Amino acid sequence: MQPLRIFSIIPKLPPALDPLWFLAHNCWFAWNNDIERLFSDIDPQLWDASYKNPVWLLNHVSQERYNALAEDAYFRNRLTMQVDALKRYLTAAPPFSFEGVPSEESTVAYFSLEFGVSLCLPIYSGGLGILAGDHLKSASDLNVPLIGIGLAYAHGYFRQYMTPDGWQQERYPDYDFEQMPMQIATTPSGEPAMVHLYIGDRPLAAQIWEVRVGRISLYLLDTNIAENPAEFRGITARLYGGNLEMRLWQEILLGIGGIKALQVLGIQNHVIHMNEGHSAFAGLERVRLLMKENDLPFEVAVEVAASGSIFTTHTPVPAGNDRFPPPLMQQYFESYARDMGLAFKVFLGLGREDPRDDKEDFCMTVLALKLSRFNNGVSMLHGKVSRHMWRNIWGQFPVDDVPIGSITNGVHAPTWVAPEMGGLYDRYLGATWREESDSARIWGMASGIPDMELWRTHERLRARLVDFVRLRLRAQMAAQGARSKELQDAENILDPAALTIGFARRFATYKRARLIMQDMESLRRVIGDTERPVQFIFAGKAHPQDNGGKQLMKEIISLAREPEFRMSMVFLEDYDMEVAAHMISGCDVWLNNPRRPLEACGTSGMKAVFNGVLQFSTLDGWWDEAWKSDNSLGWAIGKGENYDDPDYQDKVELQTLYKVLESEIIPDFYERGRGGLPTAWVKRMKEALVEFGPRFHSNRMVQEYVESSYAPACINHQKLSHDNFSPARELSAWRMNIMTKWGELKVRDVETVKEDTLYVGQSPVVAARVFLGDIPAEHVRLEIYMGQLGQDNSFVTRTLLPMQAEGAPQDGWQLYKGTLGAVEAGRFGFTVRAVPVHPLLPSSHSLGLLRWANE
Repeated sequence: MQPLRIFSIIPKLPPALDPLWFLAHNCWFAWNNDIERLFSDIDPQLWDASYKNPVWLLNHVSQERYNALAEDAYFRNRLTMQVDALKRYLTAAPPFSFEGVPSEESTVAYFSLEFGVSLCLPIYSGGLGILAGDHLKSASDLNVPLIGIGLAYAHGYFRQYMTPDGWQQERYPDYDFEQMPMQIATTPSGEPAMVHLYIGDRPLAAQIWEVRVGRISLYLLDTNIAENPAEFRGITARLYGGNLEMRLWQEILLGIGGIKALQVLGIQNHVIHMNEGHSAFAGLERVRLLMKENDLPFEVAVEVAASGSIFTTHTPVPAGNDRFPPPLMQQYFESYARDMGLAFKVFLGLGREDPRDDKEDFCMTVLALKLSRFNNGVSMLHGKVSRHMWRNIWGQFPVDDVPIGSITNGVHAPTWVAPEMGGLYDRYLGATWREESDSARIWGMASGIPDMELWRTHERLRARLVDFVRLRLRAQMAAQGARSKELQDAENILDPAALTIGFARRFATYKRARLIMQDMESLRRVIGDTERPVQFIFAGKAHPQDNGGKQLMKEIISLAREPEFRMSMVFLEDYDMEVAAHMISGCDVWLNNPRRPLEACGTSGMKAVFNGVLQFSTLDGWWDEAWKSDNSLGWAIGKGENYDDPDYQDKVELQTLYKVLESEIIPDFYERGRGGLPTAWVKRMKEALVEFGPRFHSNRMVQEYVESSYAPACINHQKLSHDNFSPARELSAWRMNIMTKWGELKVRDVETVKEDTLYVGQSPVVAARVFLGDIPAEHVRLEIYMGQLGQDNSFVTRTLLPMQAEGAPQDGWQLYKGTLGAVEAGRFGFTVRAVPVHPLLPSSHSLGLLRWANE
């Protein structure tokens, strides 16, 4: 029997407490400790049970408790203060303005398959999502005109639990969006917002939820509605769930559905930011809409769409870049290509490194790179690795000229700094450190924090971590049917005063979670030292289909249960934002030993640094550009060497790991002065805060995106769109013309001084003749390509020096001259090259055209 009607019964808040809903429906609580404490004080046990979800909390508090709070003048005053604080925050700062662009068109749409905003919004799996959440928070703090586009997963990412023998199992809770800080989005006319699109030739509908993240709106598409068939309702069931076809469906919804959502919501924008290749179909849909709505040819539409597109790639691991076989793409995109007027083979070429290779899969990263004029990796090293990975797309260019830059990730300090440490910063950095935390002046004041006060605060956080571990470990052991003696042991596990090393991240095999266990003799020696004890805390999840990662966890858990290790080594189940918050603030050392160069950035170490936790890592990701050789800011495992043999690499770096641990880290931690203060250790903590505070905050990251990508992309898009897209039509026609005629161009007769030896300071002239044919001289830039040479005469470094046209062309030949600068001693070489230029072209490299001397 089914009910005739369904309705919800919730407590009725007294009028004096009604503003709690205002606070609950804005995720500012995720980085505002005062609001979090306000909700926690309503009912601490319910608050913990809710995964810090204020909407769920308010729907489950007893009416008696509400009536008591309504009579509590102190609580009402606190509530008023926090409501006023949020209102001030929402209205205080004017938004960034992009020069010459109307404010209503300046919005940046940030697409991501996952967002880690709050513990109570389980739409993230790991670093990519947490980074996206931090991006939104810093955009909010800086008042950047940005919105987020993602998916609303009914079961989120999996919750992890372990079998008694240590094998990972997954469970997927059912989430009730009405019990979360999200509401149905509305159209400009006030109707519930819905998106309609096609998956192949089948219709799909999605409702749109809105999550308020400070000043930012995050819009999430949800297909779990009656209008859809069962298999389509499952598109937004699980993050990274299902097979390859399901992944394709999700990425169609995110990219194509996300662009349609902007239209439904009435959001006019020039700029999209595709966070990883999952969202690359957004660039494609922008091209299609430009063609349909403005009667533009495909080539012109690509110029316009790409001019306002930013793409960030996040993984140097080939398997992390989604690829779909041609038959699957044909099933779902043949009619889409036809609608764009493209032959399907041409369409597939948009996602291929070699468009002529009919067997090559369709790669989402390649599509995003081709449909963006602003591409970047997430650390300096990752940018370099990415240029190598994708160099075939720009086959004529040297690797250094591949148009993929780098913007190093950052983390949102107000979210990740522990409240105790935040209070310390309030006293010594000033109350504005949360808003100005990208400032070198603000973080420079960390050097003035009294050593003893910083250390005692850190010790309290370590003790809090140990308490948290004991409670969590006891609960997970009880769930596995542990005996009472084992449960009692769990209450005494770890030492609140011991050197505590944390390792918590996704359990991919290249991250080498069990590297320290490959030398058991050293591990026993380190853990068995009763005078200078060392303990390890592990946490992390493996992808449900990654048996290699699951095996790593099983081996760690098995070792941690052995008598000689069980009091000093722990694996915590169900790694999430709460576990991370305790570990990054309570550990002494953050261990990270990925196999270089497979770690794109590694932001967990940054979060730890903001809490005074020191980094111990291979020189990969962000640590490659942050570490100092004097170890004043933390320690390195190796010196950044690259190895062809991974087993040999493990062996060498394992020896280095234990050498540094035993000869530097452990002695520094336990070398105590008056009052038990480890003076050298605290000095490192403070120097790391001063140095890294401004550099690795997500405010700096977002500002860098604004300056290097968002503002130029917005302005470029507006320029090309002016006067019914006349500039775009001009640029497209020029592109077609230059690509047709470029083959005729020749660079010949390069001349300079005949001496093989020059002296520092000499600046000889280089001359070259260029056959331009019908190409105007103003559309060709000639450059001296100069740099130091390796033993094989290849360029190790490179500098580009301009050459100027002299006189008028004769019979199509133009003379160019430039100056060769011998600025330092060494073995140098040079050549000359020509690249196409146009006032409307943001980068000459985007055409992929190049001509070398004598080629």
